[in-house]
Amino acid sequence: MSALDDVRAAFLDAHGHAPDGVFSAPGRVNLIGEHTDHNEGHVLPFAIDRRTWVAAGRRPDGTVTVRSSDPGTGPATAAVGTLREATGWAAYPLGTVWALEQAGLEPSGWDLVVHGEVPLGAGLSSSAALESAVALAVAELGGADLDRFALAAAGRRAENEVVGAPVGIMDQAASLLCREGSALLLDCRSMATEDVALGLEEAGLGILVVDSRVRHDLADGGYADRRAACVAAAAALGVPALRDADLAGVEGLADEVLRRRARHVVTEEARVHEVVTLLRAGKAPDVGPVLAASHASLRDDFAVSVPEVDALVTAAEGAGALGARIVGGGFGGSVLALVPRAALEDVAAACRAAARGPEPTVREVAPAPGARRDV
Repeated sequence: MSALDDVRAAFLDAHGHAPDGVFSAPGRVNLIGEHTDHNEGHVLPFAIDRRTWVAAGRRPDGTVTVRSSDPGTGPATAAVGTLREATGWAAYPLGTVWALEQAGLEPSGWDLVVHGEVPLGAGLSSSAALESAVALAVAELGGADLDRFALAAAGRRAENEVVGAPVGIMDQAASLLCREGSALLLDCRSMATEDVALGLEEAGLGILVVDSRVRHDLADGGYADRRAACVAAAAALGVPALRDADLAGVEGLADEVLRRRARHVVTEEARVHEVVTLLRAGKAPDVGPVLAASHASLRDDFAVSVPEVDALVTAAEGAGALGARIVGGGFGGSVLALVPRAALEDVAAACRAAARGPEPTVREVAPAPGARRDV
């Protein structure tokens, strides 16, 4: 059976009737624009062909139930008015329903059954896929007059205020707003968006995401340190955020650490616009060297890469990738590689052979459509 059939059958088994609707939303990967989001800059994510499905039905008693096909997650039940108190995995869907109520959705009872195929912990934003599918399902079935950016904002609020994760809006925006074959240019200050066609098929290219399965203990504190350094550098330069800085000003910073952190952000912001220009000119292969430059900057100036990830980047490029870089917050995680289709298997094999820790998981991802109603 398909995932759609699975989640409908699971809902029928749990509740004795068919759902009112089935909705799905994808995970995402960020092509370029790492650590520009919290500096009010631009990012260029695209939705991927791995989705999370939610079968949803209204219920009259003011209770919200959530179940998942994942055997490691138990069911959860909460009364309307207590959704913000949710914990564990249920905090994501219940928190999203709560955030929608804060945005104007009339409180109601719901039955939600979840089936996810976005890999967990791989940097592909399985949490945003879940939040986005729930948001679209509950908003549409509940008759809420909320646009997709408002739904993305609800997913982000759920993570910020219920789950307790200080995420930005990029992941939810990509999951809800992306179009098949395109990336989403998102201005993290104004929240303006533009579609940018990737042109991968026409150029004979594929994208591999290589999950190193490595995460260093420095991750949480290191990420906070990088954010603090960006704030300090912006203050030293007298600008609202590093998005507003220029390279000449950055090079004049007396503090070497602040100079290096700011230099990454300013040059990465420029790389986002360079990639957009290349893609719009039909020059997708030329994006490869820009990805390589992004990795070098993240490794040397922002100092968020680690030897295990560097080894994967080197192996990918040595086996034929046009460019590769670490993606996500850093200190481990995944590598994104832009690869000619003829070299996909060679690059995957080279990354597995080069692993300095657990054998990495290699996945090809394709730019997919955003959240939708399936039934």
